[in-house]
Amino acid sequence: MSSNLEIASSFIQGAPPGELSDVVADIKALTPEGPGLISSLAPAFEKYNEEQLATVKLPGSSEEVIVSAFNKLEDGRYFDVQSQTSFAFDHVNQEASSPQSYVLESQNSDFIKSLLKSLSSHAKEHYPNCSFGVYPIEDDTAAAIVLVANKYSPNNFWNGRYRSIYTVPLPSADAVTGTIHINVHYYEDGNVSLNTKKPVSISLSPNSSADAVIKRIAAAERAQQLELSDAFSRLSEGAFKGLRRQLPITRQKVEWEKVGGYRLGQDISGGAKGR
Repeated sequence: MSSNLEIASSFIQGAPPGELSDVVADIKALTPEGPGLISSLAPAFEKYNEEQLATVKLPGSSEEVIVSAFNKLEDGRYFDVQSQTSFAFDHVNQEASSPQSYVLESQNSDFIKSLLKSLSSHAKEHYPNCSFGVYPIEDDTAAAIVLVANKYSPNNFWNGRYRSIYTVPLPSADAVTGTIHINVHYYEDGNVSLNTKKPVSISLSPNSSADAVIKRIAAAERAQQLELSDAFSRLSEGAFKGLRRQLPITRQKVEWEKVGGYRLGQDISGGAKGR
């Protein structure tokens, strides 16, 4: 049982974006404990949801809020600054419940709300489908700035997730450190994954404004996108072209769906009959 639990937990931790339910279905089908094992995986689900910045709609709301270690309360509930709500979260079923009014208790609450307002403008301009939040951390001596954008296209066999997490010291607001994570999984007739992390380190003037903080974050994210775009261009023009010739020696494209019916030395070479 313990061995299966460890293996199943590792499957949960490695679930690609948007495919956690598929991994759960596989665990149920492949393990002798089946559905009974799932309830024992609650710690693995909790770790996965918090690390992946899981999003959930609160009851009666159309907006999605973030589940993370940064906005977790001592009683296991989570809070959202923008909606001023705390909520319970079922990590296995990924459902929110029991919403309650929540008032942010922080000596830096005004600055945190200013960061949230500036982050909202940035997010809506550059990430059409995203969730974001700003939370006091480290005993109220810093703020965590968090953004997650998911795009799932299972009909086209790909899913992707963008996460950015930054820390700003308070009240000085003189630096930003963090990481940009991008994870894309493509699985049509294969299994290809992009999983990249970009560390971010920014120096700011002492007592910088919330707008200044978010503008520097926006610049770092644009630079990262340009780096990725340039890397893909080099990969397409270089390494991928060298993998195989664009056309076979006959100068005609191979019909790969019919490749099983080709007769080596005759069809592929141009129709010469074997001896």
